[in-house]
Formats: sequence, C-alpha cells, structure tokens
Amino acid sequence: MTANRFTLRRLDLQDMAQASRIHRASFDNTLPWLKGLHTPQEDQWFYENCVFEQCEVWAAFSPDMAGIIAFKTGWIEQLYILPDFQGHGIGSALLRQAQTTFPHLQLWTFQRNIQAQKFYGKHGFTAIDQTDGHDNEEKEPDILLEWRKSGS
Repeated sequence: MTANRFTLRRLDLQDMAQASRIHRASFDNTLPWLKGLHTPQEDQWFYENCVFEQCEVWAAFSPDMAGIIAFKTGWIEQLYILPDFQGHGIGSALLRQAQTTFPHLQLWTFQRNIQAQKFYGKHGFTAIDQTDGHDNEEKEPDILLEWRKSGS
C-alpha cells in the first residue's frame, strides 16, 4: 500500500463487528502481554453497545477496513490500525478527523506502549498525568495525553 491510498468513512452500527476485530488484532499485536483479555463476542458487544452509542466512529478503507478511531467531545476513546497497515498514514488521517472536529482532545495510553506515545507526540499531544494502573481494567500503568488546537 502506498501512502494516502485509502478513504475515510463514518461507520454505522452494522460496521461495529469489523471495527471490534480491528481493535482486537491491533491490540493483541501491540500489547501481547494483555492478549485474550476479552472474547471476540465481548469486543463486539462493547463496540455495538458502548463505543457506537457514545462516540463518532470512523474507519479508513484500503479497500477493506484497515483502521478505526472512536472519539467524542474532548476524548479519543479508541484508535487502532491493523498491523500490516501501520506506518502508512492511516492513523494520522483518522486522528486529523478527530482534531478537525474538536479543538481539545485527551486520551489514555499505556506507559509500555512507546509506539503510541511517539505517534501522539508527533501529532502534538503532551503527557499531563500518569497512573500506576490501579484504576484501569488491565491494571497497566498508563499516561494521560492532551492536545489543544493552536489558539484554543
């Protein structure tokens, strides 16, 4: 795949099964020590009943769905790109969709996910807090990142 040979589209409820599969494939590839935390059925239920209900969910297609982002006022809840499509601009394009929608965004990422921290740092996010992971489901130390549009 060459850079920018993909299209973006806001997803519908019927797209949530595929979005949940992209989440799981990317999550398990990037964070293998947390693999198997949820079943595919649990992931799909979560996307259909929580993510879709609370967020705008967008995907990049090349030609099939290759990455997803879910965001709402002030927050990026999910951003996952299939491993074979990482590094081709899909994550950046999806992130820009959220950044053009809202002038201020925050998100949590795990402290061990250096790849995510570098990605978000490249896009203007800075660390504003961190925890020992006691309060998250994975019990994994995490970092709160924040981005603000210039002038806001």
